[in-house]
Amino acid sequence: MNYPAWYLPNLGGGLLIAIIAVLHVVISHLAVGGGLFLVLTERKAVRTNNPALLEYVRKHTWFFLLLTMVFGGMSGVGIWFIISLINPAAVSSLIHTFVFGWAIEWVFFIVEIVALLIYHYRFGKMDHKSHMALGWLYFIFAWLSLFVINGILGFMLTPGKWIESGNFWHGFLNPSFLPSLIFRTCIALIFAGVFGLVTGAWLKDADTRRKVFHQCARWMYLPLLVLVLTGIYYTRVISAESFENLFHFNRESSPFITLLIVSSVILFGAGLFTLVRTFQALQKLGALLLVVICFGWMAGFEYMREIARKPYVLYGHMYSTGIRPADMEAVNSEGFLAKAKWSKIKELSEDNLLEAGAEIFRLQCLSCHTLDGYNGVKNKTDQLTERGLVAMLTGMGKVNSYMPPFAGTQEEKRAVAAWIYYELQGKTTIPPELYRADEFPLEIPPFNPDTSEYVLLVWNDLGMHSISDNEKYFSFLPPGNTLNAQLFKRGPLPQLISSGVTMEYSVEEGFKNPSNHSMFWEYDSVIYGVDLPEGQGLLGKGVDGIMDAEGGVFAAHLIPVMPYMDNSTYNPYPIFTITAKDESTGEVLAVTKAVAPTSTEVGCRNCHEGAWAWNNVSGMSDLTAINILEAHDRFNGTTLLEDADSGHPRLCQSCHADPAVMAPGVPGVLNFSSAIHGFHANYLSGLDQDACILCHPGRVEGNTSFFRGRHNEIGLGCTECHGTLEDHALGLLASQSGMAAAQRLSRKLEPVYASSKEEIKPRMPWLMEPDCRSCHTNYSIFEDGFSGTAFNLWAPGKEALYRMRTDNHGVMCSACHGSTHAIYGAINKFGLHRDNQQPLQYQGMAGTIGTHEQCAVCHTHEMITNGHHRNMINREFPAAIVE
Repeated sequence: MNYPAWYLPNLGGGLLIAIIAVLHVVISHLAVGGGLFLVLTERKAVRTNNPALLEYVRKHTWFFLLLTMVFGGMSGVGIWFIISLINPAAVSSLIHTFVFGWAIEWVFFIVEIVALLIYHYRFGKMDHKSHMALGWLYFIFAWLSLFVINGILGFMLTPGKWIESGNFWHGFLNPSFLPSLIFRTCIALIFAGVFGLVTGAWLKDADTRRKVFHQCARWMYLPLLVLVLTGIYYTRVISAESFENLFHFNRESSPFITLLIVSSVILFGAGLFTLVRTFQALQKLGALLLVVICFGWMAGFEYMREIARKPYVLYGHMYSTGIRPADMEAVNSEGFLAKAKWSKIKELSEDNLLEAGAEIFRLQCLSCHTLDGYNGVKNKTDQLTERGLVAMLTGMGKVNSYMPPFAGTQEEKRAVAAWIYYELQGKTTIPPELYRADEFPLEIPPFNPDTSEYVLLVWNDLGMHSISDNEKYFSFLPPGNTLNAQLFKRGPLPQLISSGVTMEYSVEEGFKNPSNHSMFWEYDSVIYGVDLPEGQGLLGKGVDGIMDAEGGVFAAHLIPVMPYMDNSTYNPYPIFTITAKDESTGEVLAVTKAVAPTSTEVGCRNCHEGAWAWNNVSGMSDLTAINILEAHDRFNGTTLLEDADSGHPRLCQSCHADPAVMAPGVPGVLNFSSAIHGFHANYLSGLDQDACILCHPGRVEGNTSFFRGRHNEIGLGCTECHGTLEDHALGLLASQSGMAAAQRLSRKLEPVYASSKEEIKPRMPWLMEPDCRSCHTNYSIFEDGFSGTAFNLWAPGKEALYRMRTDNHGVMCSACHGSTHAIYGAINKFGLHRDNQQPLQYQGMAGTIGTHEQCAVCHTHEMITNGHHRNMINREFPAAIVE
């Protein structure tokens, strides 16, 4: 932020650092271990009076000098040069923090150079004792250089107490100092043996060559056990977050972990050839191959260290963007552009939105990413919409903590997303059009309050049923609407009729063939394990049939109605006619109509790309489904897209438990609601109820309204009952707080309707929901609206839910008040009173059954007392109706 950025759009600074660093680090470790190899091999040659071995040491010294002092020195300068260009803020911090350490290391390095030069040029020209003393001097100072550099490298990963104290020694003698020092010393000794093979393979004398190979083999294998033990120790001193990033949650680390393991096996397996007599040409090839493997091994190790350090370049002190965590609040408040010293744009406007986005990307992202090359952003973001890119930037550093958080205002975040989408991706967005629904006519069945003997009340259980309608790739909500009914015989004391009745239901014309509009029956056996007749739902019901008697309620569960009509009309509110007949005589007792709301407007496409599948109106497209599965596979290491492509799509709840579809899930895996809300809350935070309608059908320009009842009409939204998405997710995750996944998803979430996470009560999805009486205490009406929330005031279990509750007479609350999310009177864009047919049928007004003291709907005598609950009669404020 305080330095200019080196613009490398396709190659990338990170790749340049990696190439130079791997080359230099291998040679620098050789420079340490090789020094000890020289002096000990020389001592052995002198003690055994072996001129041939001594001559080998002399020639190896020349090779060693050129490799370590010349190439190693040049690559060392290259490291400083490249890191200073790519991340100058981090280099500045390291220099200022360890200026004394760097000075000492440079002194050690000068002594190394002088000692090695004299050792080489005076080889054979001075007595062996003095010459070996020079060799020991070189090795000691080379190892001391490692000692100092190791402390600084360890600081970058585990700064320890330095974060609080700023003390030099706290930073230098950091938690990983000792395991790293031992580990790197072992590497240095192993590399000394490997590079000793290179010069040894070119020896002409077979006997000397064999002795050298055996000597080098000991250098390779003797440190191996210590290397493994200190490697394990090393992983135990890094932070828990670093360990998770390295081994569990960063899928990009897998290839490098594999590289490290495979190269280790090959290195120490192929090294056994040194003990076998073979052709010299094969020995040369083997020695060179082992050198190449050393570079691959070091690449794997160093990249793993980089991943463990993410999202920081200096752990806990400076993000890889060059911004310190301590500065984030000011940057987010005042704006990144205003704080960035080298930004040519200081103020953001609609006119410079794309240019500002490019500027922010250049200054924040280019230290690690390219445009379309190595670690390119274009490839990583091509499955997201502009809205999805905003969500991605919002979630950075939360679920996947190896990414630093975005630094800047919401508008700056939008600018980066817009630049990536419109400029880098070259895409365009068609503004959503307001869906103009047809107002279908209503034919309300007759009811005569003077002569009708029965009242039949029918309702949908949830007010809207959503369907994930691309079973070719996956499913989580099958076609399945539920209708409940209660039949009352009118009189002074109305009777609830629960037996001796046949309750028939039938969908209106145009909806009779749901299998023509859904892939569900093509994949039912693969996904749900049952081969159903076309048009039959999971519990055996069709769109026409007979309800089952369940105590005082008749019910038809999982009716597979679709929102698509046979005449290619979209109508998410199909109407069912329900007829109550005397079981013995077949006499019609009562007839009514009810809507069975069903929507395929699941909003995954808002972030995951893809058009609406059905005439660009509704439904999940193949592209959206593919992008979702690719994201799931990338985050979780699954193969869901591959499975789907091979004809085996999965039910999400086959792993994730879900009471909504009676799925037990897999032990140790988050339930479906916890997983999907917990994950997305990290990316859609701060949006209030806008976060809800991005996924659930409820957009103003959308074709269905999940929430369209009386509460919506007085200005209440999703959050007044369920809390914000963050609150909602925290309540769900709290019920599974013992799982690592729940802890990871909740750790960066902050509650809105609660003062702390601890205040939020755990809840199970679908079984513990907001309770009506949390707001309607004493069953009162809020004439002026309600400014509070029912969040965190859960009904204690399924039987206490509004949709399951009855009064003392067995009358279901929903029978009179309407469906959850569509409380009478509801307003429907497909026809004002499409949801209010029964209130209009029985009392001529679109409000709660019995509202405005319309007790005569069921009671044939005037009621002067509250029969079903308090505050029914003589209200100060009568319930509102829809005219």
